[in-house]
Formats: sequence, structure tokens, C-alpha cells
Amino acid sequence: MLVVVAGGTGLLGSLVADRLVDQGHQVRALSRGLSPHTGPHDPRVERVRGDVRDAAMLTTPLAGADVVVSAVQGFLGPDGVTPASVDRDGNRNLIDAAAREGADVVLVSMTGASADSPMELARMKAAAEEHLRGAGVPWTVVRGAGFAQAWMDIVQGTADARGRLTVFGRADNPIPWVDVREVAELVVRSVTDRALRGEILELCGPESWTLGRLAAELMAARGVAGRPRRIPRPALHVMAATVGRLRPAMGRQARAALAMDVLPPADDSATRARFPDLPRTPVSQVLAARVAGRPTTVS
Repeated sequence: MLVVVAGGTGLLGSLVADRLVDQGHQVRALSRGLSPHTGPHDPRVERVRGDVRDAAMLTTPLAGADVVVSAVQGFLGPDGVTPASVDRDGNRNLIDAAAREGADVVLVSMTGASADSPMELARMKAAAEEHLRGAGVPWTVVRGAGFAQAWMDIVQGTADARGRLTVFGRADNPIPWVDVREVAELVVRSVTDRALRGEILELCGPESWTLGRLAAELMAARGVAGRPRRIPRPALHVMAATVGRLRPAMGRQARAALAMDVLPPADDSATRARFPDLPRTPVSQVLAARVAGRPTTVS
């Protein structure tokens, strides 16, 4: 079976590609930059350049595909990358190209995806899900909560010279951060088990921390004294309306922080009941492994 993984050199996509090739599948990783997230890429994974924002670039990379996995994201990135251009429009291009090829589609979305979500990324993912359901292709949607590893990197990126971190907004909404490796495992199962077509599978972590606690625990684990700095919500509104006009990525992050303060809780009980063998890694364990330099594995 040939599986094309769009976003196949990113944090999630590279895990999915590696696990699929370990199972003996032919895997083609589609990436706009071809830069692996960590370490050298597996030479068994074919890597091809392509940008989902450009429909004309997708015909050749998807040729012969049996399953197309979308692990792309437009929340962070250069060159005009946005949730609208990647998570909505790019996914539409990818889904349409997969339909022309006669391939199944496994779409990675996010918990809380809906047309009326306060978070732009969730609205754009919801638009992609809607397009997928009407595209006439066999499909599965995997909705993951915030990836623990990715958000640790985002928060750590706010460190000042002393290592003190910054959080945005109230940062008091509990979020069930999930180990990205568990999401990768569920995506792989969705690729290989066609009985999951037409299903929306939600996956969360077993331990909910606020963004404020995530930053505080990161500081404590690295031996940094004090508490995280906080940028209050009124300042975020001003940032989004002023600096955010000149630096869209900063404005997008400010609006996302405001949304994260009010995101509703997620529930993955149906998925966990269906797959009781899926690991349940607490965010505290992911953090400890990160600080110690150990990989978090899924068995």
C-alpha cells in the first residue's frame, strides 16, 4: 500500500511516516520545506516537495496513492502560512487531489473543531472536515488535543535570558495535552484499518493542565526560579489589533491565546473505549522525558 503523508517531515507526520514504513508500507512524505522535525529522516521514506496551498503541485506527489494522510498545519510557519491558507484551503486542495486519484483520506483535525469555535485554527479544521465529508472519498478524521511536545516548544520559546517564561491571557483553562506519539499511533491505525472509514476519532491526554501550569512546571523542571510572566487579556486585544496587523503571526498567536482561555472541554471516552490498548501518557511524564532528553515512546 502506498501512503502519502502531507506534512510528512513535521512533528506528527514524521512519526506517522516512520511507523507506517516500519509496518512494510510504501510511504511518500510530502513537505513544502523537506526539513525533518528532529534527527535524520528514515531513508526508506520517499520525500517529495509540494505545497498544499498550490493545487498544481499535488498531482505528481499523489500519483498511485492508496491513502493520503493530512498532517499539515498553518498555525505556525513562514511565507504566508495561515490556518485559512493551509488548514482550510490547502486541505481542500489535498482532498480534491486524493479524490481524483481514488485514494482514501485520513485527516488530522483538532478537538473542538467547529464552525463557531473561538479559535481560528478550529474553524479552519472544521471547514476541511466539511469538505472531506462531501468529497465522495472514503475518509477518517482524527481529532487530537493540543500536542504536549509542540506546546512545550512554543512556551519554551518565550524564555528570557534567565529562562523565565511568558504566558498569554488568563492561561487558567485546563487543557488535556496529548502525547503526539499517541496521536500518530491512532493515525496509523486509521490508515491501515478501513473499518474506521466514516469515523471521527477524538484523542486527549489523561492529565489536564492549564497553560499557566505548563509554563510553571517547565520552569521548575529546568531549575528556573520565580513564576511565569503574564500578558493580560486586554493587552492581547491591543496586540492583535495593532502589532498583529504588521506581524500577522503575532496577531494570530494573540487571538489564539484569547480563544484558549474559553475553549470547551474535550471528551475522548468513545475512542478510548474502542481502543483500550492505546497508551495514556500524562503530560507530566512527557515533560519529564523532555527535560531528561529521553524520547517518549508508544509501544
